[in-house]
Amino acid sequence: MGSIIDENRQPLLFASANCLPENKIERREDEDDKDLKTRVWIETKKLWHIVGPAIFSRIGTYTMNIITQGFAGHIGEVELAAITISNTVIVGLSFGLILGMASALETLCGQAYGAKKHHMLGIYMQRSWIVITLCCILLLPMYIFATPILKALGQPDDVAELSGLVALWFIPLQFSFAFQFTIQRFLQSQLKTAVIAWISLAVLAIHTAISWLLVYKLNLGIVGAAVALDISWWLLVIGLFIYAACGGCPETWSGFSIQAFSGLWEFFRLSAAAGVMLCLENWYYRILILMAGYLHNATLTVDALSICVRVANELGAGRGKAAKFATAISVIYSTLIGLIFCVLIMIYQDKFALFFSSNFDVLKFVKKISYLLTLTILLNSVQPVLSGVAVGSGWQLKVAYINLGCYYLVGVPLGILMGMFLHTGLEGLWAGMIFGGTTLQTIILAFITYRSDWEKEARKARMHVEKWSEPPPVSQS
Repeated sequence: MGSIIDENRQPLLFASANCLPENKIERREDEDDKDLKTRVWIETKKLWHIVGPAIFSRIGTYTMNIITQGFAGHIGEVELAAITISNTVIVGLSFGLILGMASALETLCGQAYGAKKHHMLGIYMQRSWIVITLCCILLLPMYIFATPILKALGQPDDVAELSGLVALWFIPLQFSFAFQFTIQRFLQSQLKTAVIAWISLAVLAIHTAISWLLVYKLNLGIVGAAVALDISWWLLVIGLFIYAACGGCPETWSGFSIQAFSGLWEFFRLSAAAGVMLCLENWYYRILILMAGYLHNATLTVDALSICVRVANELGAGRGKAAKFATAISVIYSTLIGLIFCVLIMIYQDKFALFFSSNFDVLKFVKKISYLLTLTILLNSVQPVLSGVAVGSGWQLKVAYINLGCYYLVGVPLGILMGMFLHTGLEGLWAGMIFGGTTLQTIILAFITYRSDWEKEARKARMHVEKWSEPPPVSQS
């Protein structure tokens, strides 16, 4: 399932099995000889060493967006729908592409760090800044003309106009993605996840205070909520960069380099492949939000669905490792966590929506569709782990085709058929997209992962590292 602000959906360990240094290969073989119980325990410790801080930082960044949506929801119904549409559709469409392009670093930085090509990590990050910032500039018309675009897509006039206003204030947020996503992946490839968690926690506290100040004390309303989110995301960027550039990464950051401007076309092609893979996945449920606007009582439907999508993304598990045994362990833990939250949602199905809205009709409708939310959370506990395997292994282009087929050739038509032509409303629309798209994609990714030749993937990873670590050719006069 795609996320609303889902910068955290990245592999927890990038191609770790593929790029182990030679002096650690023997240690891994020794571990493979251990009994299953010992291997599971060893893998569990490794996994939670990475996933613990990653979950913590994920909760921090997601909570900022939940707080923003909560402030908007308590201003009014139209404001909640507007912040949802602008954040989910306008920001979301560009976000999916930017996040996908940044995910190229997951493969490059992870494999280069494992192969001890440490100096290349900073170069890769700077190349990504250049490529993605140019992409952000090209995407600006979508923000500037958000209101007519949303009206053309059939959104109610009042929601479209307010969403367009919010979209203009979200332009700084878009440019923060180009830096925040890339610096995160730069740090995560070195397993420096704890610093991301602590900075996220600090910014979360600041965001809460800024939101209260701008929305309530200065009476800036929904514009204040949007500006607070802009400020907070840029604080994340500044905090992470200060750590990376001021001594936190001495082996991988040696300052700005002219080498970052070399090989930009090849880097763009790799980033574009990653962008297509992830944006096809990321846009999928944004289409669900848009189509909900065509249903009866559109504002109520969008409000209720936005709450469920936000909760599903918040509770969904993070991505996993590109190694077969590690993947199995990650899937097991992710599924268990997903089941726990499914139970909690069913127990408190009439309580969790209170944070977002106090409208009785919205709360009643959320309760009605909570069973779909639990199914989505469960799928979201497995599918991102398998997508993480794809990113860590460099399968972005292959998965892009899978996403295109599952989501848009099967899922969207089935959702439209069930929700609109069979007149089952939001429940049919959502169910069709869950079972027609997400479930099918998860099954295919699971099959590919199970059948993968990991020795072959290791050889491909080493070749990949060598290719991207070579200095650019010197032109002959």
